[in-house]
Amino acid sequence: MPDREDRGYGMTASVPAGQDRETLRAGRLRSARVTRGDVWRLLVAWACSAITLMITSEFLDGLRADSPWNYVATAAVSAVVGLLIRPVMVALSAWAGWILVFLVALFGQALVLGVAIRITPGVESDSWTTTFIAAWISAIVGTVVAWLTSAGTDDSLAMSLLRKRAKSVPDPDVHGVVFVQMDGVPFPVMRWAVQAGAVPTIRRWLSSGRYELHEWIPQLPCTTPASQLGLLHGTVEGVPAFRWYDREEGRLLVANRPADAAIIEARASDGRGLLADGGVSVSNLFTGDAPRTAMTMSRLQVQRGSTATRRAVAWFLARPDGLARSITHTVVEIVKERFQARRQERRKLEPRTHRGWTFAALRAATNGLIRDLNSAVVADEMLRGTKAIYVDYVDYDEIAHHAGMFRPESLAALDGVDRVLSALEAVAAKAPRPYHLVVVSDHGQSQGTPFAARVGYDLGTLCRELTDVGVHTVQTDVEGWGRAASVLDDVADSGGMAAGAARRAGRTAKARVDQDVEGGAENADELSVLGSGNLGLIYQHGPERLSLEQVEARWPRLVPGLVAHEGIGFVAAIDDAGHGIALGPRGRHDLTTGVVTGEDPMEPFGPRAAGLLLRAVLMPQAPDLYVNSDVHPTTLDVSAFEPLVGCHGGLGGWQDSAVFLCPAELRDPSLDGRGPVVGADALHAVLVGMLERLGHRRDLEPADAVAPAREEQA
Repeated sequence: MPDREDRGYGMTASVPAGQDRETLRAGRLRSARVTRGDVWRLLVAWACSAITLMITSEFLDGLRADSPWNYVATAAVSAVVGLLIRPVMVALSAWAGWILVFLVALFGQALVLGVAIRITPGVESDSWTTTFIAAWISAIVGTVVAWLTSAGTDDSLAMSLLRKRAKSVPDPDVHGVVFVQMDGVPFPVMRWAVQAGAVPTIRRWLSSGRYELHEWIPQLPCTTPASQLGLLHGTVEGVPAFRWYDREEGRLLVANRPADAAIIEARASDGRGLLADGGVSVSNLFTGDAPRTAMTMSRLQVQRGSTATRRAVAWFLARPDGLARSITHTVVEIVKERFQARRQERRKLEPRTHRGWTFAALRAATNGLIRDLNSAVVADEMLRGTKAIYVDYVDYDEIAHHAGMFRPESLAALDGVDRVLSALEAVAAKAPRPYHLVVVSDHGQSQGTPFAARVGYDLGTLCRELTDVGVHTVQTDVEGWGRAASVLDDVADSGGMAAGAARRAGRTAKARVDQDVEGGAENADELSVLGSGNLGLIYQHGPERLSLEQVEARWPRLVPGLVAHEGIGFVAAIDDAGHGIALGPRGRHDLTTGVVTGEDPMEPFGPRAAGLLLRAVLMPQAPDLYVNSDVHPTTLDVSAFEPLVGCHGGLGGWQDSAVFLCPAELRDPSLDGRGPVVGADALHAVLVGMLERLGHRRDLEPADAVAPAREEQA
C-alpha cells in the first residue's frame, strides 16, 4: 500500500486570506433576501392549503363553508395565527417538559386551525375531532407539496429551520464556528463524491475557492470514542477500542453507555476542551467541556431533558411540516432499507451481511428523526448566537456498516448530510453573527466479509479452541443503538406520558447496548474476547497486564494459532522488556526498535502502520493481545470481528483516512508542506487555533488552574 503523499489525494483551492466585514455583511444580506422562488413556494403552499380544506370538507360533514373563497381566507388566517400562537406554545412546552412538547406537536396545528376557523367568517367546524383531522390532512398534504416544490433543492429543510427569529448578541463581529462531524466518511470516498457531484454543497464550496479539502490520519484505534475524545479534548490516550476491559474499574467499559462515557471524559478533560468557551455539544459521546449539551452521552446522567433541547425540538415539531416531515422521512427510510436489503440479496452483491427489520428501525431513527432533531438544535443555537457548536451526524457511518462504503444507500446518506450543510448555511445568513462551517470525519471505513461469515466461526470460538478455557465473547454491533438511546434518555427524565414512552423505548435501545457486556470471565484462567471492527482484543481479567512471554507460557497454542490463521494479519503485545511486538505468520516486528525478523507483518498495512500500532500497544489500557484481521492487497478488504460489512477500529483499507474540510480563510499556515495531520489530538490543536484566531477562548482559565477542580468534582 503506497504512502498517501504519493496517492494524489490532496484537493485544495486558494483564495485571499480574509474578507472585510462589509463584504461579509453584504454577502449575508444578499443570501437572506426573499427570492422569487420563496414567493412562488409561499403562494403554492397557500393555494394547496386552501384546496386541501376544500377537499377535506367533502369527506368531513362537520367542516363547512359558505363558498370556496372562505377556505382561501381560512388558509391565510391560519398562517398568521400560527405565527402568533406557536411562539407561545413553544415557550410553554419548553418550560413545562417533554409531555407538552409532544402535545403541541400532535395538537398544536389543530389549535391553530381551530382559532383560524373561529376568526374567519363563513367557515365552521362542528367538533374538535373534525378540526384535528382537517389539520393533520393539511399538514400531510403540505409536506408533500413542500417536497414537490423543492425537490432537488435544499430549501425544504432550510425553510423548516428558519422559522425562528434570531436573537441579538453583544459581540456580533466575533465569528462563530459550527463543527459538523460526518461520522465515518473516508477521505477517498469524499474525494470521489466531490468529483462525481454527489455532494453538491461541498463541491460548490470547493469550486468557489472558499474551502479546502484535506486528509487527516486517525490514530489506532480508528473509532469514534478515540477520535472524538481527541478532537474535543485534545487527547487520544486511554481508549484502546470502542469497548474494552478496564483494569482500573475491573469491568468492561462501553463508550456509548452514559456512565462509561462520563468516566472516559473525566479521565481526559482538563476543562479547556474545544467547546469550553460557551460552546454547545450536540449528539456526541463527549462534551468538549461545553457548558451546555444536548443528547450528549457523557452528560446524560447529570443533565437530562434540558430546557434548551426541548425549546429547539418544540420549534421544529410545532410546525406541521416539521413533524410531518420527520415522520414521513422515518417511514420512507424503513421502506427504502427493506427494498435495498432485498436488492442486495437478489443481485448477490458481495460483501454483504444480513439486514433485518431491527436495522431498518435503527436506520430510520438515525437518518430520519435524529438527523432532523440535530439540525433543529444546531439551528436554534446558531440563531441564539452560540459561538462554537459541535454536532455529530451518523447517517453515512450507520448505513455503510451494513451496506458498504460505496453502495447507493450509503452515498445517499452522505448526500443527505450535504443537504444539511446547505440548510445550516442558510441559517448562518440569518444568524446574529457570521458563522464558519468546518467539516470533519472522525475516522474512515474499510469493508469486507465479516470474519465469522468468512471462516465459519467467530474469534471467540477460535480462542476457545486454542486455549481450552472459558471465553466470554462480545462481538455484537451496538454503536448505533447507543446513539438512539442518547436521544431517548434526553427525553425520558421529564415526566409525563411522552417521557414514559421514551423511557420504555430507551430501555429497549439500552438492552441492545448492554447485551453480552455484563458479566464476563468468571476467574483469572478465562478470557474475554472483544470485537471492535476488524480489531480484536483479548484480555485475561485482573489488575495486571500479561506480557507476550506470559501469554505464551500460559496458553502455548494461542499466539501461534492466531498468527497462522488465514483471516488474521498480525497479533500485537508487549514483551517482558516493554517493547511493542507485532507477530505475523512468517515474521516478527519489534515496533519499539524497528527491527524486523523474517517477513514484516506490518508491510501490507502501509508505512505508518507500525507507528500507529506502537502507540496503541504501549497504552496501559491496551489488551494482553491485539488481533488485527488481514487485508487483501488488491481489494483492500478486511474482516470485521463484528457482523458488519463496513467497519473501523484496526488497520487496513481506508479506516485510517478521514476528512477535514475547512474555510480557506481559517487554514493553519503551519501545516503547509507537512502532509496530512496525524492524530485527533494534533487536529484538535488546529481547531483550537481557528477559534483563537477568531477571538474565542480569551477568558479561559489555564489548564493547571481548572484540572484540580475537575478532579475534585469527579
